[in-house]
Amino acid sequence: MQIFRALFEHLSWKDFFDIFVVAFLFYQGLLIIRGTRALQVLTGIGLLMIVYLFGVTFKFHTLTWILEHFFGSFFILLIILFQDQIRLALADFGKSWNRIALIGGKTNQDVHDFEEVVHAAQAMSKEKIGALIVFERVHGLMNYIASGTQLNSELHSDVLYALFQSRSPLHDGAVIIVNGKIAAAGCFLPLSDNSEIERHLGTRHRAAMGMTELTDAVAVVVSEETGSISVCVKGHFTVCADGRELRRTLSLIWREDRILNLEVGH
Repeated sequence: MQIFRALFEHLSWKDFFDIFVVAFLFYQGLLIIRGTRALQVLTGIGLLMIVYLFGVTFKFHTLTWILEHFFGSFFILLIILFQDQIRLALADFGKSWNRIALIGGKTNQDVHDFEEVVHAAQAMSKEKIGALIVFERVHGLMNYIASGTQLNSELHSDVLYALFQSRSPLHDGAVIIVNGKIAAAGCFLPLSDNSEIERHLGTRHRAAMGMTELTDAVAVVVSEETGSISVCVKGHFTVCADGRELRRTLSLIWREDRILNLEVGH
């Protein structure tokens, strides 16, 4: 008890705040890398540290020299290895402030009419027409919109159906929906490099996974091979048996966003 009492006597409120911020950032970092390949990379770095300590203890000079130079650029290596995770963490940090700014007004989720997407997905599923439709949420997707043909048209199931016809020059890319409108079609999205992705999933599914890994977007995918409909959020797919289940899944996502917005507002 005397040790703890002496410790608290020498710590000021700034020290406690400093410890809290570092612990919070460390915890958020663990949440980001959990379930990703970054965790495996971090484990590998930890093992190298153990090897380095082993080399220092038993005076393996060559091994120690190599690892000393390796860890000399440790922070630069971390930035290179975890650049996607760092980008996502910074975007999530700004996302909270964006939510606060949107309180009292309409959010993207409030103005999206995903009924048109449900109707289009049902029709394309029956005819096995491949499709990839992305909803923008808080993270801006302007750089991906710029890669396609900008339309800024009204959201309608017939328009979506026409865009993904094989005769359409824009059918290979993704459609991005912003504020209830079709912002662009034929957009190029980043493909996921997740090595654990199921082999039967095609390019559309990889693009949906890659997009939702890097942003908070929601992707609706219709498989050209099987006609199955799935929703991808944060790199994870939810298979929807029919339009009713697709509607329920999208409704749940927007409902959770509204609840989160209300909590931030309070």
